[in-house]
Amino acid sequence: MSDIETSTKPATPLQGHLARVSEMLRRHHLVEDLAQRQSGTDQETDDDLIHRQHVEELQREIDALHPADVARILEALPPEDRLSVWNLVKADRDGEILLEVSDAVRESLLADMDAPEILAAAEQLDADEIADLAEDLPEDVVDQLMQRLDAPEREQLRSAMSYEDDQVGAIMDFEMVTIREDVSLEVVLRYLRRLKELPEQTDKLFVVNKDHVLTGVLPLKWLLVNDPAREVSEVMAADANTFRPEDDVFDTAQAFERYDLVSAPVVDAEGRLVGRLTIDAMVDVIREEGDAEALSRVGLREDEDIFASVWRSLRNRWTWLAINLVTAFLASRVIGLFEGSIEKLVALAALMPIVAGIGGNSGNQTITMIVRALALGQVSPEGARRLLRKEAGVALLNGVIWGGVVGLVAWLLYGNPALGLVMTAAMTLNLLLAAAMGVVIPMTLERFGRDPAMGASVMITAITDSGGFFIFLGLATIFLM
Repeated sequence: MSDIETSTKPATPLQGHLARVSEMLRRHHLVEDLAQRQSGTDQETDDDLIHRQHVEELQREIDALHPADVARILEALPPEDRLSVWNLVKADRDGEILLEVSDAVRESLLADMDAPEILAAAEQLDADEIADLAEDLPEDVVDQLMQRLDAPEREQLRSAMSYEDDQVGAIMDFEMVTIREDVSLEVVLRYLRRLKELPEQTDKLFVVNKDHVLTGVLPLKWLLVNDPAREVSEVMAADANTFRPEDDVFDTAQAFERYDLVSAPVVDAEGRLVGRLTIDAMVDVIREEGDAEALSRVGLREDEDIFASVWRSLRNRWTWLAINLVTAFLASRVIGLFEGSIEKLVALAALMPIVAGIGGNSGNQTITMIVRALALGQVSPEGARRLLRKEAGVALLNGVIWGGVVGLVAWLLYGNPALGLVMTAAMTLNLLLAAAMGVVIPMTLERFGRDPAMGASVMITAITDSGGFFIFLGLATIFLM
């Protein structure tokens, strides 16, 4: 029987590209190391030839990838390899890739570029895309970009930059197709054919009057299936989902999801069409919001480059770790209050982490549900009270059921039925505490205008640890000593 060679395939095409790029970089570094150790004209010539071949192979691999894939690969590489790949990216693709990478990685790439390189990269982008990068660009580069843009693009860039990052105006697209309502569909079709290319994510045309006020939308599918002799006013939809530049981007993204939108118009206070939103921008908003929520829940202040310096990572993480240290110290003092009880009944030391751990897990489940409900706008003050009662009911049942199971195990292990009852009661009470805090913590943060996910996991763990220890050891001291 012949041997069968097996290999593990990458889970995704992107992982395959990353594996190939990493292998090419490894060979590239190997040749460089050999060249430094060896001398001789012939050897140097051979090494130089091999080096150029590796660079050309890597260049072809990078050129064949979509900008978004190049961005993901850059994020997955250590800083020195990241810059090696970045230097092989063609100049006309720099801007697209800078838009795709995370903020932390973008900062490291821009730091490696001089002003003319940054300017050349930004010039390849539309005004709304430049606005996305403007915050990270040097002021002199932004000024030069302003001077090089034509008047309409300059005004669009100023408009996009005038809004906050969490407002629709900051991410709206200015490239769109508008038509008048008093023309026939045949005229519209001829007009579209002259354009030769439509903006991406164009599923509808925006109908405006002579004052550029939005009067309706004409879905492309309606344009294609209706009689070309009919006028736009007969076919268009008057009731469009419209948004304002000042609207919150996450609320808008939820509307896109709710109504299955591909694009939507953005109008000013007078109803004039000023831009449009597209589904690709909304997907980015939802992803960024999810990432930010996940980071906030564990107390991280910003997205962190996984290969960031030790000092930078320390600055990003120390705040909540310091808070967690304080809460851990408080928990230890709670245990210290009951040292005598623990000395008399050593089983308490073995069982109390169970009470605290189950409470922490239950509290994190509740907080996740509440934070999600707040993000979706599903919780009102009246609803909060109902949620509190509901979560308390769930906690009570879980406490009785699983507390009873753990209490029975404790009884069998230590031959003490009273210890089993204390274990059941402590777990039930700690689950009730976790449920209450799981609702109160995010609701309180929301009420004071803070991110309801900010450090919620850290806070609920601290409360259920300290509370669980106090409840369990307190009950044990009362009923078992």
